[in-house]
Amino acid sequence: MGIVKISEQMHEALRNTSGALSRSINAQAEHWLRVGMLAELNPSLSYGDICRKLIESDSASAGEAGAIAPPATGAPVTAFNKVA
Repeated sequence: MGIVKISEQMHEALRNTSGALSRSINAQAEHWLRVGMLAELNPSLSYGDICRKLIESDSASAGEAGAIAPPATGAPVTAFNKVA
């Protein structure tokens, strides 16, 4: 763990977005870092594709029965896609 210096403008964006999405400021920053890193490594992926990859990755590493199932073709990933 370490300290990352960011601009006041970026910190304000993190504060606003984290509040709106019910995440901590650190969780929002980590989410943006993960999305940005995947976007740079996979420029052909859409934001939705990147989010699906993150969900699949977290589900695979958790290995829990409550993991989110892949949605039907073209369907958005939501909290309602959970495996029973």
